[in-house]
Amino acid sequence: MTRTQTEDLPWIAQNSPKGKYGIQRRSVSQGAGGQKDIGTWGGGHPFDLEIHRIPAGKINFPLHEHSAQWEAYYILSGSGKVRTPKGKEAIQAGDYLVFPPGEAHQLINTGAEDLTYLVIADQPQADVIHYPDSGKWMVKPQRKVFEMTEADYFKDEE
Repeated sequence: MTRTQTEDLPWIAQNSPKGKYGIQRRSVSQGAGGQKDIGTWGGGHPFDLEIHRIPAGKINFPLHEHSAQWEAYYILSGSGKVRTPKGKEAIQAGDYLVFPPGEAHQLINTGAEDLTYLVIADQPQADVIHYPDSGKWMVKPQRKVFEMTEADYFKDEE
């Protein structure tokens, strides 16, 4: 057994340069000895658990969809909206949201207090994340972000 006390874990802040996006995270899995984006295939845990806190008026991340990873969010406190390709829906404490691979998602804190939730994600060996609003892509576990230009399969191969 491994054990960690969440109150002993630091809050790590991540903010966009102009302040539209803002989140604080506690990595529970890493506190218990897991590795970010490394599953059992690489000696890590089978899933990742984090506590996220979005300040009032902020958005967690740009709208994104995973090619392989499942994510589940359990709203602990606060209120806001979840954005998916179907539009925006109100969310509140007690809501449980599950996003399968291929379903774009984003959380927006429209309330007056922090929107706090648990994130549970599986740990696929590789994942490609697409950002529909900007057309960017990110690959994991390398955590590298790219803008792509389509090319012929055999270009520069012969």
